[in-house]
Amino acid sequence: MAEALDGAPVLRLDDIASHEELFGWTGRLLSQVIEPLGRGETAHYSPYDWRARRFGPPRPLPPAPVIVVEGVGAGRRALRPHLALLLWMDLPREESWSRGRARDGEEQREFWDGWVGAEREHFAGDPSRPFADLLVRQRDGGHEGYEVFPGPAGTAGSGRPLTHGDGSSAVW
Repeated sequence: MAEALDGAPVLRLDDIASHEELFGWTGRLLSQVIEPLGRGETAHYSPYDWRARRFGPPRPLPPAPVIVVEGVGAGRRALRPHLALLLWMDLPREESWSRGRARDGEEQREFWDGWVGAEREHFAGDPSRPFADLLVRQRDGGHEGYEVFPGPAGTAGSGRPLTHGDGSSAVW
């Protein structure tokens, strides 16, 4: 998606979350990233190292016409007013969790045991899918790529502005 958006920068929420704050990072994301970008300033955030279990040195994120925010929790209630569009990767939970476990390997097995419950609890109290403008699904039949469908929110293409204020980065 970032490539299709002329190389838009990608902020991975895996860089914002931590073992201690699987979903308790909203304030930090707002103060370190969303608010500076909203003022047209470069944001600075410290990416989390999941193996070392600590935050690394600050990384700059300059304002851009579009910034893709990727990860579980991107569509939470506190962030939705700042989003240009909310896309939901429409995958069965078990498949998503299986992909994560395969990516992270045995070293992070204990993490995944805790993640499953934390994710369920998060979405029970603050669902994102009902507010998705678009649903993204992997193509059927083993074909490469993805298909995009209208989401439950039904607002994509409705004339809704694609930025949150003048001069700030649009966040997807």
